[in-house]
Amino acid sequence: MSSFKTSPLFHFLLMLVFIGLVTLFGPQEKSLGANVRYVYIHGAWVLTAQVALILAGVTGFLALLTNRAGFYRWSTALGRSGMVFWVTYLPLSLLAMQTNWNGLFLAEPRFRLALTFAVVGVLLQAGLWLMNRPPYTAAANALFIITLRYVFSNATYIMHPPPSPIFSSGLWNVIAFFVALNGLTLLAAFFLTRWFLSLDKS
Repeated sequence: MSSFKTSPLFHFLLMLVFIGLVTLFGPQEKSLGANVRYVYIHGAWVLTAQVALILAGVTGFLALLTNRAGFYRWSTALGRSGMVFWVTYLPLSLLAMQTNWNGLFLAEPRFRLALTFAVVGVLLQAGLWLMNRPPYTAAANALFIITLRYVFSNATYIMHPPPSPIFSSGLWNVIAFFVALNGLTLLAAFFLTRWFLSLDKS
């Protein structure tokens, strides 16, 4: 039990509980009321997923350039933690839809793309894990995030109006809370990545 308490996985789970509690006290919004808190957590989750996947792609590219084992290991771990956040962001997205717009718009283009990339990403990471070929993983992580960013940059906006409605709101308490929440979710992703690194060592 003591070894589990020092594990990055334990710290990750603690962070999830803490993030949940912090979200409960997020500032309310005039039109959405307390339900805007689901939007906060949904936004922080998907941004953290993208940061982890981008870093997986960058470290993967550096690994292919330098052939350094450290870059291969970080690309592998970041790719896996990024996919965990990407997959778990989908139910948070559905919850935000249901609570704020009283229904699930499953045909929404960006949600359908997110679901497609979740399925492809999970299958890809599972296959890479089974193959255990670091150069393949590094290349796949780089190609995955390039493809994801390209596809989403050309996707239609319906329920995700650009730019971010939070940062364009002018409400500094909302912006400050959202930035802080992103910091917490990024820290959680760091602990999860550290855990995947420890699995690689073993």
